[in-house]
Amino acid sequence: MTNRIKSVALSALVLPGLGQLYRGSRLKGGVMILLDNIFILGALFVALRSAGKLMVAGREGGLTPEQVVSAIQVDAPYAKYLLGGFMIVWAYGVVDAVFYKGND
Repeated sequence: MTNRIKSVALSALVLPGLGQLYRGSRLKGGVMILLDNIFILGALFVALRSAGKLMVAGREGGLTPEQVVSAIQVDAPYAKYLLGGFMIVWAYGVVDAVFYKGND
């Protein structure tokens, strides 16, 4: 398996930035991994906030279904932005791993 195929597989299937680290671009790979973690943790935080709102609704005297839906819709744009940012970093990592012009 060539270096290019390994770096593309690492960036596409494992974690964006690992392919760059494998090819020797430590700064770029480290920044991409940092951004990935920020986006993933942010999206997890938003998802847990929404899950908390659902748990409150399940208690006796909790929220009505309409209140739960409106409360979750407040967080929906943030989740879209965070996951969109992750997808951009992922796509950049794969494209960069494919077209990297370093030592093979």
